[in-house]
Amino acid sequence: MTPAQTAEDAADDVTRVAVSTVIFSLRRESDSPTLVLPLVRRTRDPYEGLWALPGGWLDGAESLDAAASRTLSETTGLAPSYLEQLYAFGAVDRSPSRVVSIVYWALLRADAASTELIDRTKDAPDSATRNAPASALENTGWFDAASLPRLAFDHNEIVDYALWRLRNKVGYSRIAHGLLADEFTLADLREVYESILGRRLDPANFRRQVENSGTLIPTDRFRTGSHRPARLYRYNRDVELAERGPLSVRH
Repeated sequence: MTPAQTAEDAADDVTRVAVSTVIFSLRRESDSPTLVLPLVRRTRDPYEGLWALPGGWLDGAESLDAAASRTLSETTGLAPSYLEQLYAFGAVDRSPSRVVSIVYWALLRADAASTELIDRTKDAPDSATRNAPASALENTGWFDAASLPRLAFDHNEIVDYALWRLRNKVGYSRIAHGLLADEFTLADLREVYESILGRRLDPANFRRQVENSGTLIPTDRFRTGSHRPARLYRYNRDVELAERGPLSVRH
C-alpha cells in the first residue's frame, strides 16, 4: 500500500458530525391548529431538490446546543422557545460519506414564527419537491408534520421519531406550553394537546386535569368575542417545561 493510498483510506474513514433540528409550531388554517415544521430545500447533491431538516456541520469550537441554535438561525432565522437534544442518528448508509447527526427537537410559539417562510402546508408532495431558484425565500418553508413529502437522507424517519417523542412527553410534562403565547385560554391549551395527539379531548375532563396540575396560574383578564368571555391563564414559571434530570443545568 502506497502512502497516497493510506492517506486516501484515512480520509474515507473520517466521520463528520452534523447538527439538525426538528422544530414544531402551530398554524391555524380552520377551526383547529395544525402542527407544522420548517424544512430547507437542498441546492446541491446528495439529494439536490429534496427537502431536509435545517442543520449544518458542528464547529470544533462550539457546544452542541450552540451549534443547534446557530444552524437554525442561519438556515431559517428562527429562535425556538424550547430546545432539547433528541437522538444521535448514525446508520452507516444514511449518507454517501460517513456522517453522524446529533438531532434536536424544538418548539416555536406561533406568534414567533417567521412570516418570511413560505407556507407549503397545502402543497401536494409532488409539487413540494420540485426544484426552485436558489434563494433563502424559495428554499425554506412550512410543512404539515403529518403529511410530509419524501425528505433527504433519513429525515422522514427522524421527524417520525420526534413526533413520537413529543406525543409521549406531552402526557407527563407541560411541554405543550412551548407552543403557546404567554397568556392563553384553556381552549387554546386543549387545542395544542389535540393537535399533538391527533385526537379530540373531552373539554370538561381536560379542564379538571389541568386545573389540578398546579402548572397554571389564572389571571384577571378575559378574552371576549362571540362566545362568553374566557379567562386567560399563564404558566407557572417555577415549573420546568420538561424534566431533564441531571441535565437540567445547561452548559
